Amino acid sequence: MFDSDYVASLRALGLKFGLDHVGIAPATVMQRARDVLLQRKAAGLADTMQFTYRNPIRSTDPSAAVAGARAMVVAARSYVIDEPARPDGPYGAVARYAWVDHYEPLRIGLAAITARLRADGHKAVAFADDNSVVDREAAWLSGLGWFGKNANILLPGSGSFFVLGSVITTAPLPVADEPVADGCGSCSRCIDGCPTAAIVAPGVVDAGRCLAWLLQRPGVFPRQFRAALGNRIYGCDECQVVCPPTVRFERRAQPNQSKHVQAWVSLLDLLEATDAELLQAYGRWYLADRNPLWLRRNALVALGNSAAGAQTHVRAVLQRYLGDPDPMLRAHAVWAAAELGCHHMLPATDPDPQVTDELVAARP
Repeated sequence: MFDSDYVASLRALGLKFGLDHVGIAPATVMQRARDVLLQRKAAGLADTMQFTYRNPIRSTDPSAAVAGARAMVVAARSYVIDEPARPDGPYGAVARYAWVDHYEPLRIGLAAITARLRADGHKAVAFADDNSVVDREAAWLSGLGWFGKNANILLPGSGSFFVLGSVITTAPLPVADEPVADGCGSCSRCIDGCPTAAIVAPGVVDAGRCLAWLLQRPGVFPRQFRAALGNRIYGCDECQVVCPPTVRFERRAQPNQSKHVQAWVSLLDLLEATDAELLQAYGRWYLADRNPLWLRRNALVALGNSAAGAQTHVRAVLQRYLGDPDPMLRAHAVWAAAELGCHHMLPATDPDPQVTDELVAARP
């Protein structure tokens, strides 16, 4: 029953429900990924990131998620989508994977496969964007793609603009014969193109330098990386948009369609919104402790990089944040005002040492 024809039927079912690629991986311990996670965590490359770093032993053992697991049905769904027009005034950039919720349609496809496996008498549980399983390792083991030098999974002829998910099942499905061979060759565009040199070796990312993580990490945004952040407020695509197979795929792909695309965000609108409004608009993004504070912090850094200091509205927003009750926001407003040439707006002193440190650094 569980032969190549059955796998083909699962793949066809996934494609029918919106998945782009489906492969089968063994549900054995992912020893390679486990060793890598433990080594990089010990070396400090995880920074304060949790997710699969939180418990590498668990996240690399599919049977810890589903008792008696024998296989993983691994799926990829493209997140190429038509780019909307940019708003007027200073705007923030959002990483492509977060323009819309691509995980919802991915989960629909995984749910269809899960239902089929359960109907055939087997346990099956779907996982997407979940720290229970290292999804990139599962995709590699399933033969969907290879690990690029940017640590993303690259699908042959398609690149890395995909979200990944898995169905862990007790069904004894035939697995991929072997992983896909490396396709990067001598190309190092992702390493050369990273704004903060976060790719410290092929396939190795220092989270403490990665803008995508720093935008999610709570606390002060590191001063040494603020200029490199540019106008980004959520995620970073730089190591993907310079990747040749990813670029070629985006040019020829049939974009997914959506009426509500958040590719660009007005920084001034964001900074003037209430907590409730921000959570309603951007609550599907990862915000530490569900706190819009970090989104405002990111927007202040992006505003400081906007070269829009002469605009009256920009100065009014800066003035508001220079007097904000939260010292962390005041500190970033000080940096933004200085970057925009608005030194005359800066207070002479502040009771908080964090803000004082920014004031000292901001002096011409």
